[in-house]
Amino acid sequence: MIPYEHLGTAMVPGGVEIRLYKHDRDFMILLKRDELMSTRMRGSEEALAVQTIERLTHRPAPRILIGGYGMGFTLRAALATGHRNLRLTVAEIVPEIIEWARGPMAELTAGCLEDRRVALELRDVADVIGEATDYYDGILLDVDNGPDGVVRKANDRLYSAQGLAAQRRALRTGGVLAVWSAAPDAGFTRRLKSAGFAVEMVTIKARANGKGPRHTIWFATKPA
Repeated sequence: MIPYEHLGTAMVPGGVEIRLYKHDRDFMILLKRDELMSTRMRGSEEALAVQTIERLTHRPAPRILIGGYGMGFTLRAALATGHRNLRLTVAEIVPEIIEWARGPMAELTAGCLEDRRVALELRDVADVIGEATDYYDGILLDVDNGPDGVVRKANDRLYSAQGLAAQRRALRTGGVLAVWSAAPDAGFTRRLKSAGFAVEMVTIKARANGKGPRHTIWFATKPA
């Protein structure tokens, strides 16, 4: 039996302790005994980027904000679309996540954080959003467990009516707010609509091969 190797521990600001493990060739980040993310499951995180960029193909140089680096699946999927004029900002509040990406997971990271199209902000994505007006073409949120947060109570403000209003202000007309969640949430769908977004909710399998649990992504467009 191959043992689990503990590679690092971090405290989420205002939240809980998370731990990085390696098992054989896979990495995973755990909250207590619960798996927050794993290299075994990347399909929905990749779809978050790919399907958003598909909705923005008419824009010559889209500015996209990614909230939460995680294991970088969303960022690498965005870069792999081949859009040479993408401008990507990644906001990550846990410095150790980036240290792990450049350290034990460097092979997986594959230099994506050093891509010329990428800017890194080591702070709360909510603060980055709050500073912007009519600026982003896409905001991609893979923060916590979705609207039903378990890692950091302060993440709830992203999914509140006030938080959605801030994201609507930060988006350009026709821009897309894409939100990842481990499960559907009818109340969040209603809040998106009440915030003035045109909403499409899709279900994506967690694994790139179409297997695994189903995750939810909302694509919310700021209308003219």
